[in-house]
Order: sequence, then C-alpha cells, then structure tokens
Amino acid sequence: MPRNVEIKAHVHALEALLTRARTLADGPAQTLEQDDTFFAVPYGRLKLRLVDGAAAELIHYERPDAPGARASDYVRVAVPDAAALREALARGLGVVGRVRKRRWLLLAGQTRIHLDRVEGLGDFVELEVVLRAGQSDADGARVAEDLMRALGLADAPRLAGAYLDLLRAESVSCTPSAPTPPSPAPTAPREAPP
Repeated sequence: MPRNVEIKAHVHALEALLTRARTLADGPAQTLEQDDTFFAVPYGRLKLRLVDGAAAELIHYERPDAPGARASDYVRVAVPDAAALREALARGLGVVGRVRKRRWLLLAGQTRIHLDRVEGLGDFVELEVVLRAGQSDADGARVAEDLMRALGLADAPRLAGAYLDLLRAESVSCTPSAPTPPSPAPTAPREAPP
C-alpha cells in the first residue's frame, strides 16, 4: 500500500507562496478544481474526488489526526462513472460532507506541494512526501519539514485532521444569520496542465 507523510498549515498570502513554491518545483504548477464527497466508514476516510468536473477517483486513507508531519496509508481507484458511484455510496454508507477547492499542484522531488483555496475555509498549504522503498516515516517528516522551511513556513502552525473536519467545526460555530463568506476569487493565473 502506498504511503506518504503529510503536513498541512493555514496560510495568509497564497499568491506569494505560489511564487516561492515555483522556485522550488521541478516544473510549472497545475491548477485543479476538486470536489470531494466524504462517506461514513468505520475506519479512516473514504472520499470520491471529482477533478475539473471530469476525471474521478475513489480514495481511502488512514492517518492520525494530529498536528505536524504524519504518515498516511492510502488507496486510489480510478472511477469511470462518478455520478453512479456517488449515488451508490451515499445510499449504502451515507454522506458526511463535501469539500470543494482550487488546488495549485507542484512537484518538488518526491513531494507534492498543494496550495489549496478551500471554499468556506480559506488558503492552505499541504505537503505530501511520497515515501520511497526503504524510507521511514521519520525520513519523510524530515523532507517535509525541510520544504516547509524553504517555503518560509517553518513556524506556521500545523493543522490536525482534514478540511472536512474544519468545515464541520465551522458549521457548528456559525449561526444561520452569520454564514461563512465565500473565499475570494483567486488572483494567481490559471495554468494549463503539463
């Protein structure tokens, strides 16, 4: 089963961070619109991801909900009919939430740099260090922390959990008379995938 080590943090200047990330990346940024539907499962998290309204994949992952670098085991499966699968999973398991975001994806060595503008939450950076054969979780954590320093985010508070957890917490704290405003429109240019 594939494994990675992840770090996630809230950021305040996504455009400046995108400029910095481009200097560290192996190529140009790819911009993706992602729509994740999460389903009720007894272990880990299960989501159906629709990318740019077309390609879809089912992703199951398990990782601890703790701040800092944490290991994640995951399985990804390509889905030819996302609408039918979403209906079947919703009927059989139940939907626990939905996360929509614009993601700027950059690759830096073995690390996927995700700069995310999450609807209803704001801007985040998420690093995913894909572990190579023989690499330990500690090795992956070192790679992630080094990249956080290179991005100027060494002291950025790390987040535990998933965007879904943050959205659910926000919905509990918001009253009907004071809904969370939508995220501002991105000013970074949209780039075509490589």
